[in-house]
Amino acid sequence: MKTADLDLLTQKTAQAIENIACNMEASCRAALEEARRREDSPTARFALDVMCDNADIAAKKGFPVCQDTGMAVVFLNIGRELYLPGDVYEAVNEGVRRGYKQLRKSVLDPVTRVNTGDNTPAVIHTRLTDGDRISAEIMLKGFGSENMSKVFMLNPAQGFEEAKRLIIDAVASAGSNPCPPVIVGVGLGGTLEKACELSKHALFRKIGSSNPDPELDKTEKYLLGEINALGIGAQGFGGRTSALAVFIEKFPTHISSLPVAVNMLCHCSRATSFEI
Repeated sequence: MKTADLDLLTQKTAQAIENIACNMEASCRAALEEARRREDSPTARFALDVMCDNADIAAKKGFPVCQDTGMAVVFLNIGRELYLPGDVYEAVNEGVRRGYKQLRKSVLDPVTRVNTGDNTPAVIHTRLTDGDRISAEIMLKGFGSENMSKVFMLNPAQGFEEAKRLIIDAVASAGSNPCPPVIVGVGLGGTLEKACELSKHALFRKIGSSNPDPELDKTEKYLLGEINALGIGAQGFGGRTSALAVFIEKFPTHISSLPVAVNMLCHCSRATSFEI
C-alpha cells in the first residue's frame, strides 16, 4: 500500500492558494473578456474594462485579485488504497497557513469574533475514491457572494419549475451585492446540507463546459438566459451579462422533498486543483 506524502500535500496546498489569490481562473478570465466584447452599454463596458484590467494587473504584479482573500474551501478525494501516516486535515490546514502568510486573514470565531490569525481552519469536504492518489480542489471563497446564498426546501408538488423560478429570483434579489457578473452554483436533491455541498462543488466547473446530464445542460442554458435577461449587469450597472455561467449538480432525495441550494461566485473565480 502506498503511503501518502502529507508534506507534499501541505506544500501543494500553499502553492495553490498563493497562485489563485493573484490569478483569476483561466476560463473565468476568458468569459469576462467575451462579456466585454459583447457589451453595448458604455457604463457596463467600463465596469468590465476595470474587472479585466484588475485581473491583468494582479497577475502581472502578484497582487491579490480581490481585497477579500476569502475562506479556503477544499474538496479532498482520497484513494482507498492509500495509507495516511498522519492527520490529512492538519496537512491541508498547514498549507492554508503558509498560503495565506502574505494575504489578508478573514477567518474568526462566529461568537467572539476573534480572528484565528492564519485563515484556518479551511472548510474541507472529503470523498473516498478508487486508487492510491489524493486530488484536491481548492477555492478561495469571498463572502460578498457567499452571503447571497439561498436554500429552499420545496415540497414535490411545487416541482422543478418552481425550483427554476427560485434560482432566478435568488440572483435577482442579490442584485449588485455579489459583484456580478456572477457564476451560479446550484445543488438539487439530497438533504439540506447535501444540496449546499453540491452547489459549492458545482462552482469548480470550467466556464464553457457542458453538463453531462442532457436535461441539466438544457436547464443551465435556460437559467443563464433568464438571469442575463434580468439586466443587473456588471457591478449592477445594467447591460447584457449578469451571470457568466450556471452550473448544476444533483443527488437523489426523499420522496417528500426537493432541496434547492444556490451559491454564487463573484465575477472572479479563484479555484484550482492538483493531484499527488
